[in-house]
Amino acid sequence: MTHTLDGTGVAIVTPFTKKGNVDVPALVALTQHIVKGGVEYIVILGTTGESVTLTKDEKQLVINTICTTVKNKCKLVLGVGGNNTQEVIDTIKSTDFTGIAAILSVSPYYNKPGQRGIIEHYKAIEKKCPLPIILYNVPGRTGQSMTPETILTLANYSTKFTAVKEASGSVEQAMAILHKAPKHFAVISGDDPLTLPMMAVGARGVISVAANAYPKQVSDMVRLALKGTFDKASVLHYQLLTPTNLMFMEGNPAGIKEFLHYQKITDNHVRLPLVTVGKELSSKIKKALL
Repeated sequence: MTHTLDGTGVAIVTPFTKKGNVDVPALVALTQHIVKGGVEYIVILGTTGESVTLTKDEKQLVINTICTTVKNKCKLVLGVGGNNTQEVIDTIKSTDFTGIAAILSVSPYYNKPGQRGIIEHYKAIEKKCPLPIILYNVPGRTGQSMTPETILTLANYSTKFTAVKEASGSVEQAMAILHKAPKHFAVISGDDPLTLPMMAVGARGVISVAANAYPKQVSDMVRLALKGTFDKASVLHYQLLTPTNLMFMEGNPAGIKEFLHYQKITDNHVRLPLVTVGKELSSKIKKALL
């Protein structure tokens, strides 16, 4: 296997109604908006999709709705990860992966395994997963960073490990991986503000939160960067920088949902323990709309 997901992926939000149910019409509208923006793929049931507060039936509803709406107009990646290795394997065994190009699997959180434990966790998943696996390093949420050595160990262990979504906030970490990565393995930016700097050192794109609201701008920037046209890409980077920074000031996905609310694409409801952004940030977001 080799990495085939260059470009822009969107970590799609899950819209909710005021009563807290999955808002299917809003999810359809958002998916259509994203596809129209020209992105290469959509990541379903990631952190931004509030997957941890969705029931099994709700997760299937989200998957079915997006698959039906996309109709092969872009690729799809499914978030399948957790801190219980056997539970992740059971989920993989019971999932119908029709129409799914790869899985995105976050490193274990809360129980905080060491690097050897992380490696064994992913090796166990690799044995049972029929699809390419994108590793997901997000220490701000897991409490522990996968080291470049750990990521490279997995990349060299199996070609089924095709990429890492690198959300450590460190370009230096990305460079350490890219410097020694096998040819089949890619680094994908997991931090919107760092996408262009990471692509300048060899990353192949982004799994973006901002592209929920601004799919065309983000995907245009990434395509320009992939062509090496960084002068033009930087113009879009700086246009997006203020809105993107505001998106994360009070957490994700509350920030991006506020943007989508003002764009009249979805409402801004989130599920507890998350709450909507405060009035001051909401006002700043309204003024920062592109």
